[in-house]
Amino acid sequence: MVKPYLVPRALSLALALSLSAPLYAASDAEVAEIREQIRQIRESYETRLQALEQRLKEAESRAAGGPSAAVPPQAPAAVPTSSGIAAFNPAISAVLQGRYANLSQNPEKFRIAGFAPGGDIGPGRRGFSLGESELAISANVDHLFAGNLIVSLTPENTVSVEEAYGVYTAAPYGLVPKFGRFFSGLGYMNEQHQHAWDFIDAPLAYQAFLGGQYANDGLQVKWIAPTDQFLEFGAEVGNGDNFPGSARNKNGVGSGVIYAHTGGDIGASHSWRTGLSYLQTRAQDRDYSQLDRAGNDAQVGFNGTSHVAIADFIWKYAPNGNAQNTNFKLQGEYFWRRESGDFTYDVDGALGLTNTSAYTSRQTGWYLQGVYQFMPYWRAGARYDRLDPGHVDYGANAAFLESPAFHPERYTLMVDYTPSEFSRVRLQWGQSKTQAGVTDNQLFLQYILTLGAHGAHKF
Repeated sequence: MVKPYLVPRALSLALALSLSAPLYAASDAEVAEIREQIRQIRESYETRLQALEQRLKEAESRAAGGPSAAVPPQAPAAVPTSSGIAAFNPAISAVLQGRYANLSQNPEKFRIAGFAPGGDIGPGRRGFSLGESELAISANVDHLFAGNLIVSLTPENTVSVEEAYGVYTAAPYGLVPKFGRFFSGLGYMNEQHQHAWDFIDAPLAYQAFLGGQYANDGLQVKWIAPTDQFLEFGAEVGNGDNFPGSARNKNGVGSGVIYAHTGGDIGASHSWRTGLSYLQTRAQDRDYSQLDRAGNDAQVGFNGTSHVAIADFIWKYAPNGNAQNTNFKLQGEYFWRRESGDFTYDVDGALGLTNTSAYTSRQTGWYLQGVYQFMPYWRAGARYDRLDPGHVDYGANAAFLESPAFHPERYTLMVDYTPSEFSRVRLQWGQSKTQAGVTDNQLFLQYILTLGAHGAHKF
């Protein structure tokens, strides 16, 4: 016989078990889902790792000169799908920048004498201001593609797409195709984002010949040779909208870029890289203002082809390969540009002297900079820029325009503090002489803060 005082206890225990069973079931299902996501991700990465190891074996066999056994083509492994929202989250990061600028000359009157203006050039506004901020999203799309989006937020509260491209990750023979909008691989600095530069601003040669930085909407293909020494070749085709070209309403290819880079190590403490690049594009109605012989701010326009060649070199030193305490970097690039076509004086007819004539120019420029980390977290650097106006033939328009003879130049010093890979504070001083008889003494204080996952920068 069941004792009466045990009945309430039995009922209470049964009720508790009946209520708690769904809670335990839900918890077990959640744990099983997490475990399944981990298993799927592990399988995906193991498949990719095996494919890379096989490609490495083939490359080593070819490099050794021996005949490599034919490997039958394999169907790409299917990437497992997951019902979990967080299974394939993209990497998201943001770069915040700000600065204070003290400039002895009005930045609104900035120009580089003897060179056509274009793109984003100049020292920027005086006083306190936000710098360019970036929002980046990147991820592997599947077993064939990866994608990257970088949006630029300007101090003027405008938003622009800085880079938005896909990469085909399954190309054979070490080829890396990229498509969309991207910074071109020509030169050394061009592919780097502004927050990764060693100085606040771009060298004068980049400003004069590429409008600050050359971006392309198009297709890029790179190939790295399977050799001990680094050897990279690349080619690009694009719409050619950006300076020194301009937007044109036409089908087909608007610009082309080719380049080759090589480099390697010398012992345990030294490394180097050098390269040659070539850009060909075309400008249509590239209009701007230029002072004429009479002192008028005349509107002029160029229609024709632009050829830019760049030679770059960088050398790095770190004692025994350890750059944590001290290191040194020497970097330089030489630019050459040739333009030919039609040049129109007084495009808008404001002076009543509109005239179009043949035009040719050959101009050069270069910069050299060194950055020394003299103790952990602290670096100091120096840079010198110089431009040569070269030879400019205005044809019949020489009656209105004088061939440039002034050589723009600039001296820059900086010191920065980098307590981690996610933050940097920089103090920079410069003396800029981009116009005859005008010296701009420049002082900048800059901060750079990186939030979230951010990929490593190039060599």
